[in-house]
Order: sequence, then C-alpha cells, then structure tokens
Amino acid sequence: MSTTGVAAAAESPLKAIGKIDYTVVFARNMAAMRAFYNTVMMFPVKYELSADWIEYKVGDNVLALAHPFFNKDDAPVPPQAAALQLAFKVTPSQVDECAEALKKVGVAIVSPPTNQPWGHRTLFFRDPDGNLIEIFADI
Repeated sequence: MSTTGVAAAAESPLKAIGKIDYTVVFARNMAAMRAFYNTVMMFPVKYELSADWIEYKVGDNVLALAHPFFNKDDAPVPPQAAALQLAFKVTPSQVDECAEALKKVGVAIVSPPTNQPWGHRTLFFRDPDGNLIEIFADI
C-alpha cells in the first residue's frame, strides 16, 4: 500500500465499524437448515420475513438463514462442502455437555471435545448444508 493509501485508510469511515451485527448463511436446503437451527441449536427466532429469510438471536448478534438473492447467479457450493465456519463460545464444561446433547439428537461429531494448543477446548460438527460449526471455550 502506498503512503497515500495508508493516509486514506487512517481517515476512512470504515474504521467506524465496531462489530458484526448479523451474519447471513445462504441455505441450500432451507427446510433442513431451519429445522436444525430451530430444534438442534435451539436458537430463538428473532424475525421471520418469509420462507426464504429467518433470523435467530444469538447473544448480541443475529444469525440469518436465507436463499441467495443478490448472489443468486453464483456457482453453488458443492454438496457437503463447508461454505463457512461458525464458532459459538461457551464455558469449558459446556463444550462437553453440548457434544453429548448433539449426539443424543443424532448429530455426527466431526471432532470431539479437544483441548487445543492455542488455548481453546473445541467441538466441531456440521449443519445440514455441510457448514462447519464450532463450539469452543477458552481454557
């Protein structure tokens, strides 16, 4: 980046961005994704615009499921290929409790609760579209 670019970046209104307000997951199978986030993840519904848009309240954030609109002409992500990874933070003991709860409802665990060298206890699994979901805790 040139020195002009550095100066422009320092003055950019983009520096005002302080948090992610909502995340949109483009669902390949909206019915399965809704069922998963409603009944497995048990996220409370915040708002439902239509069969093609639903929002869940997750802490201070919103997780929305949608059918592609602006990007409807994009090539689809191959089946069972993760288009994204979502990470949800809990306490260390809750990582193991979440793993057990997921197993009870038939969710396949990709990686069981594991203490990682970077200081997290992690659990990985997939949603119905193949996206990678992580539940983690600081340890």
